[in-house]
Amino acid sequence: MSSWPLWLLLLVFAAAAALVWVAGVQLSRTTDVLDDRLHLGSALGGLVVLAVATNLPEIAITVSAAISGNLGVAVGNILGGIALQTVVLVVLDRFGKRGRDARPLTYRAASLTLLVEATTVIAVLAVVVAGTQLPAGSVVGRVSPSGLLIAVLWVVGLLLVRRAGRGLPWTKDGNAPDASPHASGHRRSTPEKPHSGWSTGRAGLVFGLAALATLVSGVVLERAGDAAADRLGLGGVLFGATVLALATSLPEISTGLQAVKQGDDNLAVSDIFGGNAFLPVLFLVATVISGEAVLPKAGAANVYLTALAILLTLVYAVGLVFRPRRRVLGMGVDSLVVLVLYLVGVGGLVAIT
Repeated sequence: MSSWPLWLLLLVFAAAAALVWVAGVQLSRTTDVLDDRLHLGSALGGLVVLAVATNLPEIAITVSAAISGNLGVAVGNILGGIALQTVVLVVLDRFGKRGRDARPLTYRAASLTLLVEATTVIAVLAVVVAGTQLPAGSVVGRVSPSGLLIAVLWVVGLLLVRRAGRGLPWTKDGNAPDASPHASGHRRSTPEKPHSGWSTGRAGLVFGLAALATLVSGVVLERAGDAAADRLGLGGVLFGATVLALATSLPEISTGLQAVKQGDDNLAVSDIFGGNAFLPVLFLVATVISGEAVLPKAGAANVYLTALAILLTLVYAVGLVFRPRRRVLGMGVDSLVVLVLYLVGVGGLVAIT
């Protein structure tokens, strides 16, 4: 694609992003059906299947970049994607529920289980920062210690979330008394499921086709975007953390807006935190494919993005505890703080790169 004209690259990039959006909606709907039919459980269905499904573009981009040796795009897309996907909660807060009586997202979705998920994200990102300081040759059998520890922490986080879903030694089992109604683990039955009448086989087929479309679109996004970034003079880290991360976050936006519309505010927040905790696991995948330790090669910009993601997650964790009622510019105070911090953070990223 490097020889293609810029207008064609941008057109292909936009078409791939649109396909990612459409496929993301189908992934969300069919995951909901498969979760119910196959009795996967809320933790496995909501935090594993849906988190992995909506992050298929990132998986495709990471695998493609690792094969081609372009690890800068892969690292920037993963770490920038975590920061930007946290900002998706701002979009859900601002556009998910409207009206004079609408409350901020963290007020409606108050749950100690969500705090466990946010803590998992922070723990995983702390290992990412530590992993950047390890020697470049710290690879044993195509596996790096930091990548392996990230995967272990992710699994432990899932187990803790599942345990929290069965009940916590707190009032209302860790749920606020007037938050959005939801079952343990955040997933609840609702008559608004669009594909509830589909057979399991049909839902599985659509899920597979949507997953395939998302994977292909992810590769096209990475190739066309990388070529366009070179033409526009954007660095790999800056492009991966902004434009490419936004395009690959479209499934989370479409899935989250649908969940909020159906009243599953907790599921919308849970999917973002679940996806953010899963994304760093891709560093282990990139190391296995490339045979090189990815994190020790991360530059100052990537460490900066990781710190930004931790800060944004902490803001929402505090918001879940204090549950702000006030809306400013149509969003909660915590969402406004996250938006401002992200914009300032992008300005700092430009200065670094």
